[in-house]
Amino acid sequence: MILIVTPSVILPGTGTDTQQMVALIALFGGALTFIEYNAVYPSLLEFRDAPPFNRIRFVMLFALVFSLSAIQAAALQPTPFTRLFEAVGYLLGHGMDFPYSPVRLAALMIGEGASAAELAMLRSAAGTAYIISLIGLSFYVVIFRLKVWPSRHQAFNVWVNLPTFEPTGGGDVVDRLERDARVNLSLGFLLPFILPAMVNLLTGGMDPHTLTSPQTLIWVMAAWAFLPASLLMRGIAMGRVAAMIRSKRAAGGMAPASASFATA
Repeated sequence: MILIVTPSVILPGTGTDTQQMVALIALFGGALTFIEYNAVYPSLLEFRDAPPFNRIRFVMLFALVFSLSAIQAAALQPTPFTRLFEAVGYLLGHGMDFPYSPVRLAALMIGEGASAAELAMLRSAAGTAYIISLIGLSFYVVIFRLKVWPSRHQAFNVWVNLPTFEPTGGGDVVDRLERDARVNLSLGFLLPFILPAMVNLLTGGMDPHTLTSPQTLIWVMAAWAFLPASLLMRGIAMGRVAAMIRSKRAAGGMAPASASFATA
């Protein structure tokens, strides 16, 4: 709930209608998260019992939304605190604005009629969002390399942590997990480059005033940076789960079969 309302709290001049809509969405998001983490049977949320996977994703997304909100607030009602975020975002945006970089390609999402100020704001937001997502991903990789995920002190229930994965869908479970891991890793790497081109191709470039409005820019840039990083984390995690099942099979002398999925 705090994550969803953060832009409305930080940005000055948020209208009453917008605040009410954001409050409604925040209540829905909070209720959904509460139900997912307290339900006996899983439904949508993955790795709910395998911390700190979701904690890292949440902290990364919150840092994205908070930083982008502070940058936008600096343009509307500057304070020393928000100007610091604006200055750092400006440096990050210009530092990563080189040919074929994700930040340079993100500029494709804005229409040709954009002013220099609007392009600079988009560049700062894209650079900040991309760096934060890389930091969050790097932190997760460090934990992964230290072999503390998933925790060795408690059982890892594959069914609970991967509720959307169908174990009886055909083929060996380990092979399917490894295939899904490779797909997620590939998509996570390519999305920052593909998404801007797809948006530009399908819409001919967004209206500059639409994309550079504070709330829209915050959530578009947060999604643009968070989704690829989340897919990369998911790919790494599924690869680890596949390795765990393979190791358990080898230790127990089990033959490859879908039934071994439930025992991992």
